[in-house]
Amino acid sequence: MSNEVVRRHVFFTGRVQGVFFRANTRRKAQESGISGWVRNLSDGRVEAVFEGPEGRVRAVIDWCTNSIPHARVDNVEVR
Repeated sequence: MSNEVVRRHVFFTGRVQGVFFRANTRRKAQESGISGWVRNLSDGRVEAVFEGPEGRVRAVIDWCTNSIPHARVDNVEVR
């Protein structure tokens, strides 16, 4: 994994609100040493910004996409 520090602006679409998606995302990012923020959007998506070593940021995004219980991520847009 690369140690280059990156910042990624991410939008998650699917069943991502009302299923503790934000809380689980925040906890995983903190455990991984990633800074940033996460919030619900009025259109049903969740928006997040992650900043840290590239490999760790990528791992957190992948974890959010596939591992949060009761959530279903249909699409991930990374900028």
